[in-house]
Amino acid sequence: YEATLLLSKSEHASAIEQIQAAVKSKIANDLKGAKLAADKICLRDGDEVEYEGYEGHMSLKAANKKRPLVLNKDKTPLTEDDNVIYGGCYVNAIVELWAQNNEYGKRINANLLGVQFVRDGESFGAGGVSATTDDFDDLGGDDDFSF
Repeated sequence: YEATLLLSKSEHASAIEQIQAAVKSKIANDLKGAKLAADKICLRDGDEVEYEGYEGHMSLKAANKKRPLVLNKDKTPLTEDDNVIYGGCYVNAIVELWAQNNEYGKRINANLLGVQFVRDGESFGAGGVSATTDDFDDLGGDDDFSF
């Protein structure tokens, strides 16, 4: 599970400062002051990327191997089938920064712990996945895998 959260530089200045301070602390303490390229840090300046809608924002990429807590406005749990959360909607999110220092390199990453739907926004991209069960053949119980 993954999310790229856009934080307005003007509206979310305080939250951005807190995240930047946490990133600096992780680098200083957990990575012993290592110099990291911008692409090795989960918080990036949206003015420096070529994605539409990122200008004037900071982007925070967060992920989790397990499904994070996903709630509606009234705090009722949401499932994937509810189709309430989508790219472009407004959410509250809980993330946890962590320092990676292993054979795969040094980075500052963010775990996505929870998301709460706030309100609708302009949908990014073409929407969800378009494959349906009608796109596949019924294979029955046949174990013959010929290509």
